[in-house]
Amino acid sequence: MKNKILITGCFFFLLSYAISAQEKKQPEKETTSEEVLVDSVQLARKTIDPLSPSKAAFYSAVLPGLGQAYNKKYWKIPLVYGALGTGVYFYIHNTNEYNRYRDAYKSRLAGFETDEFYYDAEGNKLASPRVTTDGLQRGQKFYRRNRELSLLVLIGMYALNIIDANVDAHLLQFNVDQDLSLNPHYELNNIDSRGHFGVSLNLKF
Repeated sequence: MKNKILITGCFFFLLSYAISAQEKKQPEKETTSEEVLVDSVQLARKTIDPLSPSKAAFYSAVLPGLGQAYNKKYWKIPLVYGALGTGVYFYIHNTNEYNRYRDAYKSRLAGFETDEFYYDAEGNKLASPRVTTDGLQRGQKFYRRNRELSLLVLIGMYALNIIDANVDAHLLQFNVDQDLSLNPHYELNNIDSRGHFGVSLNLKF
């Protein structure tokens, strides 16, 4: 009988202790939920669009400078068109000069002395041409090579415009928040009272 009373008493004691412990833990749960809520706000990140670099590159391929506008790097648009315009200018200039020398050379081969190099700036015909036939050949090679070089530069500037838009779009989404940080720190050793320098790398997911 005494054992039953003792067991019953122990049971009610443990039950009351468990209830009181549960009541004490209840405020801690509420505090924890608030902390989690705060952390969830702090860990909120800007939405990353994985297709953004591809879009920027595509826009710049369709129309140079459009990818820079998509990335909101408007100050780069004049640079893009300045570089492309320079390439176009030298390509056209070298093409025109090549055509001049080629036409004069063809006229010489046909036996004519009527090309532009037989005349001075005032339109008077000269006894001998200002540029010899060999000079016309060298001029064709020179301007043809420069024309090809200008075309390569123009293509390079066009490709660089696409690459720049793609890289900029990647960098705009690069994670630079406090969840990924490299911080120096200083610690004082309580045993020997010496200071220690260090660097900590914080990674939060």
